Amino acid sequence: MTPEQDEAWFAPKRFGYGAGLPIAWQGWAVLAFYFIAIALALGLLSSVVARLVAILVATVVLIGICKKKTAGGWRWRDGN
Repeated sequence: MTPEQDEAWFAPKRFGYGAGLPIAWQGWAVLAFYFIAIALALGLLSSVVARLVAILVATVVLIGICKKKTAGGWRWRDGN
């Protein structure tokens, strides 16, 4: 493994743009925290706007972490 792959938490998608499934425990932990944050937002917040804002913030944080920690970075892939 290259040093970049050692630090990667997510595999790149084979087709398209973005990240695939986690390949390290840290990636699974990030994904679990994301789902916990969504569940807490839906369960604890009563305002629809507050729920949407919390979900949006959690999603932006998830995307940022995934983009930074994907092996090979985010780029268009056509399966080759």
